[in-house]
Amino acid sequence: MRWIDNHCHLEQDALARVVAEASDAGVERVIDVGTDLATSVAAISKAAASDRVWATVGVHPHEARHGLGGIEELLGSGRVAAVGECGLDYHYNHSTPADQQAVFAAQIEMAHRHRLPLVIHSREAWDDTFAVLDEGGVPDRTVFHCFTGGPDEARAALDRGACLSFSGIVSFPSADDVRAAAELCPPDRLLVETDSPYLAPVPLRGKPNTPANLPLVGEALARARGVALEEVAQRTWDNAVAFYRL
Repeated sequence: MRWIDNHCHLEQDALARVVAEASDAGVERVIDVGTDLATSVAAISKAAASDRVWATVGVHPHEARHGLGGIEELLGSGRVAAVGECGLDYHYNHSTPADQQAVFAAQIEMAHRHRLPLVIHSREAWDDTFAVLDEGGVPDRTVFHCFTGGPDEARAALDRGACLSFSGIVSFPSADDVRAAAELCPPDRLLVETDSPYLAPVPLRGKPNTPANLPLVGEALARARGVALEEVAQRTWDNAVAFYRL
């Protein structure tokens, strides 16, 4: 089985080791995600250092108060596969909702201008996320990363043509809504991620996460969907290749 970690945050100093461990676990490709200007530049550097890594460039809602300076200039760099992660997060409100919405809207426009996929982060902000997305127009390739909603939010995202990416949360005992969303997701809209170093799946909760743990997320996703693990691996591989044009 071959896997693609659709969303993770790699450490520069441990890059070679982490990529090698992931490869040993069948995780042959990873998408290293930028959350501000510095991490976006670093993601590009890591992608240049490993032929198994691709970068995204974007500003996370927590960092929206700092604006977008320098981000768009990075989109022409080699091995940049998407815009994001971007979106809305009202759980902590490290940036004001107004700043988050403005920076999210600007990145939607960037994805359209550069014909790149859009990686969305939405937490406790579903209505506003969908409103900003509808106003800007949903890019042809859009993914809700680390999907935390239930069936209603899943249908709203899917109705807009988006993909859903599931993390280790799908393995958490309390995550029945997320598993219900995973069950109804069409096979051609399904992606899988670790969001490492966060959200280690059961039975590794409380430990730092790593792309090598992606097959454990896949196992939980397969159980939620009532299908074979091999089917989840193949489907999510094919979907990620097409989505990011790897």
